[in-house]
Amino acid sequence: MKENKKIIHVLIVICFLFFVLVGYLTYVQVFKSKEIVQNSYNRRQYQADENTVRGKILDRNGVVLAYNEENSDEQQRKYPYSSLYSHVIGYNSKVYDKSLLEASYNSYLLGLDDYTKVFNLFKSSSQDKKEGNNLLLTIDHELQKLGHELLENRNGAIVAMNPKTGEILALVSKPDFDTNEEMLAKTWKTMVESQNAPFLPRATQGLYTPGSTFKVAIAAAIIENGMDDQKFNDKGVITIDGKEISNSGKKAYGEIDLKKALAVSSNVVFAQLGVKLGQEKLQELSERLGFGNDIPFDIPVSRSQFQYDKMEQNDMAAVAIGQGKILISPLHMAMITSGIANNGIIMKPFLVSSIVSPAGKEIKSFKKEEFKKIMEPGVAAKINKMMQEVVNSGTGKKAAITGIKVAGKTGTAENELTHQKKDKEHAWFIGFAPAENPQIAVAIVLEYSGSSGGTIAAPIAKKIMEKYLKDK
Repeated sequence: MKENKKIIHVLIVICFLFFVLVGYLTYVQVFKSKEIVQNSYNRRQYQADENTVRGKILDRNGVVLAYNEENSDEQQRKYPYSSLYSHVIGYNSKVYDKSLLEASYNSYLLGLDDYTKVFNLFKSSSQDKKEGNNLLLTIDHELQKLGHELLENRNGAIVAMNPKTGEILALVSKPDFDTNEEMLAKTWKTMVESQNAPFLPRATQGLYTPGSTFKVAIAAAIIENGMDDQKFNDKGVITIDGKEISNSGKKAYGEIDLKKALAVSSNVVFAQLGVKLGQEKLQELSERLGFGNDIPFDIPVSRSQFQYDKMEQNDMAAVAIGQGKILISPLHMAMITSGIANNGIIMKPFLVSSIVSPAGKEIKSFKKEEFKKIMEPGVAAKINKMMQEVVNSGTGKKAAITGIKVAGKTGTAENELTHQKKDKEHAWFIGFAPAENPQIAVAIVLEYSGSSGGTIAAPIAKKIMEKYLKDK
């Protein structure tokens, strides 16, 4: 009997281990298979790279941005615009692996996705190699080029998107780098050691204090809480909880309302409003805007941060003027701007519009999708009007486009260098046009520029929006 019991116990243990193994294999197949296939150490992926003509990547109008070329029986990835898409498409290298779209859509570009395998959508090419699928992007190549040119030698980012659909029209980050294999090999060590962080995609992973651009969100909260009919005596300087807060140049604006305060970007008024809103409402606003949450996107995006547990009055004042312990990515700022333009609803941003087989068959398409409601349509309409005043008579005049109504907001953001050296502020501009029927929204940040957003960022926004609307 004892022997039988031992045998039964052993069988139970064996059965248990068997079911654990089956469960683990099922988990791997269902939840981890894609990650394993895309892992650069996966030999199957390496062989697929060698035996497949990697799919092309094209802009919204069919301009080829990345393609494969055979050289001495080896496949080489070519980027005809060198550095222009280093922070969008990324690179595909035998030595340095893959990044950004090349990494996140690797299985489709190699035809390793389930749909292509099941329906045998591979197309044979020379020497029995197969062709992967092509990616069609939402990016407008001409707009991307213009943004790249307008940034010149400055470090920073430009994001342009369609506020009604979420399509990303331009995504520029500088500094950038040539993603072709031979140039990567030449410059890799220098770039790794560079203090300029050329590998950082600033548009999506750079985090900045938003400065006065954040006042549009504060203004929305003020309207929602029925506090928008107040008048303020702006003397140019105010002390809150022992800390002095002043307008640019300590300029006094006298008796002004919320609309005028946003137009001239009054720190004095908005600091008071931040204290009146209080910690609970400010934190609720940050959560509603998506601070601390992941943003679903084709390439990685850093989480924006609202870093407060307990807020004193001067913390509330600082947040209300876009300073203090808050950080946001340019992409996220463009999304909030788009939300205002789109009647209070942010659309999910996307870079890839469709995936097409080498034979021209559409495998997958990506359509507009609602991401988050950040305010009621009536509130968004009021903020829209106020942002138009910023461009018509306030700090954003240099964003004005003849014959087109433009809504915008400038920003000058202090940072870690501001208190050490002069003229190191970040310059911001956000905006959209035409204001009555928005087709394009932009967010621009210029690092350590030492100038106001209205001086150098607003003219860049004007040219981006003007070109897109003219070519549309």
